[in-house]
Amino acid sequence: MAASVFDSAHLARLFPAGDAGRLFTDGAELRAMLLVEGMLAKAQGALGLIPAESAGAIHRAAMEIHLDPGALAEATGSNGVSVPALVAAFRTEMQAPEHAQYVHWGATSQDIIDTGLMLRLRQAVSVLERDLGAILEILAGLAVTHAELPMAGRSYGQHATPTSFGAVVAAWGAPLLDLLRELPGLRRDCLLVSLSGAAGTAAALGPEAARLRADLAQLLNLADPGHSWHTDRTPVLRLADWCTRIALALGKLGEDAIELTQTGIAEITLGGGGASSTMPQKQNPVGPSALVALSRQVPGLLAVLHGAGVHRHQRDGAAWFTEWMCLPQIVLGGASSVQITQRLLPGLAPCPDTMAATLDMGFGTIHAEAVSFVLATHLPRPEAQAAVKKLCAEAMESQVPLRDLIARYWPQLDAVALTDPARQLGAAPDEARAFAARVRSRGAT
Repeated sequence: MAASVFDSAHLARLFPAGDAGRLFTDGAELRAMLLVEGMLAKAQGALGLIPAESAGAIHRAAMEIHLDPGALAEATGSNGVSVPALVAAFRTEMQAPEHAQYVHWGATSQDIIDTGLMLRLRQAVSVLERDLGAILEILAGLAVTHAELPMAGRSYGQHATPTSFGAVVAAWGAPLLDLLRELPGLRRDCLLVSLSGAAGTAAALGPEAARLRADLAQLLNLADPGHSWHTDRTPVLRLADWCTRIALALGKLGEDAIELTQTGIAEITLGGGGASSTMPQKQNPVGPSALVALSRQVPGLLAVLHGAGVHRHQRDGAAWFTEWMCLPQIVLGGASSVQITQRLLPGLAPCPDTMAATLDMGFGTIHAEAVSFVLATHLPRPEAQAAVKKLCAEAMESQVPLRDLIARYWPQLDAVALTDPARQLGAAPDEARAFAARVRSRGAT
């Protein structure tokens, strides 16, 4: 297999990265760095730090020149970063040495690489925002439609109390809404320009370094951090964490989908599934399985990224290289989770008859909690619990529904209401509708 599932030709549809995948290629990285070099020259020319004519020539060339990533490999292997080779190749391609000498004036490699990275992360965040919005619309529709569809709630894999399928869907979507609400602050605080020079002092950038950094931030539509963040990787870590939580939230959806399509449960369908090479009857939950796999891989990489967040002195090659190895996989893991979910949801549907049969499976004992609380109005709470526990044991042993036993031993209780799933959903329908309303109010703003 390929080194990364996101680069594999035959795994491309199993782990699709969508538009975000195009942002993490060698070509995209070089284009972003050239854009930074061009805008840096433009800002420096406007401040008189380099000749205005040279600034204009560099800016135009940065828009027009395309460099071969492979041609930079030899020098990058020696230098540890691609910027020296990129700058040299760019100067050569400009064919105007009188202007090319001002390329990369006072900046350091990390300024160009980190700022170029932020340009690509900004686009990735926008792509994810768009696609998460589409997912939430589908989930909102499912939540409203099935707000009052009873199904068995489960804890520790066992029947607990009734819930509704709409509430289950709302629980899938709520973390995604939270993630989208974080975006304004994330964009403001984490999508930053970097321009601090070799040791973070901006010494080679001149006395107006702070103004130059602010001007460059404005030209690139990035935030100005007001200081060097060469060794403070908080912005990168927060963006990576945001992508990781996308994978985790959708991994939860995938985990539930695997369980609910499992033989013997079969409470939802996926509108088709994966074929087995030997078992014709099977429709494997391929999409949900891919979601779970991503939700396991991405947090592991985030842990490595956090470990690389401690940089030695003013610049640290090893920690920085580790970031390059982990961050793209984290972002693409989140993006792939979103793509898979968009493909999965249109075919996902509940099976009401199976859900009803599941609720009846334990002779109504799933309603034990509701019965015990009502009975506690007639008995002390511990005695009520003990009495209901005894009723449940009798129901299972005799295979007589709990409803009938309640009517026999406690006729003063409304046995029908207490064992009707539709009347024992608690706040589940309201939660489903409230989630959908939040999604739709977001779209209206």
